[in-house]
Amino acid sequence: MIRVGLVGVGFMGWIHYLAYQRSNAAKLCAFSSRDEKKRGGDWRGIRGNFGPPGEQIDVSSLKTYANLEDMVRDPNLDVLDICLPPHLHVDAAIKAVENGKHVFCEKPLGLNTADCDKILSAAKANGRLVMVAQVLPFIGPFAYAAKVAASGEYGKPIGGYFKRIISNPDWIPDFFDPDRVGGPLVDLHVHDAHFIRLLFGMPKRVYSRGAMKGKVAKFCHSLFEFDDPSISIAASSGTIDPSGRPFTHGFELYLERATLQFEFAGFTDGGETMPLKVLTTSGEVLRPELPAADDVSAFVDEIADMAASVQSGVVAPRLDGLYARDAIHLCLCQQQSVAEQRPVST
Repeated sequence: MIRVGLVGVGFMGWIHYLAYQRSNAAKLCAFSSRDEKKRGGDWRGIRGNFGPPGEQIDVSSLKTYANLEDMVRDPNLDVLDICLPPHLHVDAAIKAVENGKHVFCEKPLGLNTADCDKILSAAKANGRLVMVAQVLPFIGPFAYAAKVAASGEYGKPIGGYFKRIISNPDWIPDFFDPDRVGGPLVDLHVHDAHFIRLLFGMPKRVYSRGAMKGKVAKFCHSLFEFDDPSISIAASSGTIDPSGRPFTHGFELYLERATLQFEFAGFTDGGETMPLKVLTTSGEVLRPELPAADDVSAFVDEIADMAASVQSGVVAPRLDGLYARDAIHLCLCQQQSVAEQRPVST
């Protein structure tokens, strides 16, 4: 059983905590928080945009730490699961690997390419793994699409369109600050950038048009160019000013012999789903039955991949720190393209 210490008890720390309660692959043994109430188990103030609200939890079986410096020296932990605010990821991850711990880090790995490279270089120098919790490839329709694309059942992936759009998230402090949260591309579109990188490899150039808000791209439409000219990828992502669009995401994935299609849209009175379909070249419309899941299920699967990676010494592709780094790099290239109104080589 892989022994884990949770670094940071905010919304994502709470979701990870719930996932560990269901995991048969990894055990949560400790957590760190500067908040004395949270160290005592009072997590009732935690709220997020999915999943249940925080609760009073029993911490009697968990070691608690007031700071990261003490936690990284705990010899009974194999992995540190970093759920801190994004601007704190680099320092925490480097301290972890330098003290012999593998890293399982919530997205984004870093707020820029250089910070991601610092983490990956430190991990390599210390013989540790960096795994990034990019949960999208573990969510039902996306997990199915990734599996089918890798299997070759309908031929290779040849294109697609991806979208991820919300109203301005006023509930997230510093959302548009490039040095703290990163803005809409780094915080939101990074999911689709990572999925594109996972399925198609690294694009050689991006061309994005949209609007800036200060130093970050607020919303954009993007084209991704690959060495293989037959691959055609586009994406739309970011935040829009009119309220009333809580969240929408979806994709069309084009394979040589099929199209996969899925979309979800959230509204103030609930959500609606266009379920995953496989449209074959013979005219069939297949509706795959996906495993039953709730808001925490994908995180349980993600933890299983993390534990298997530590046991084997080889990072599972969906968690690969290099792919997560490349996703951040793509987001920043897209942002540069919007700002400069020109194509940008990656």
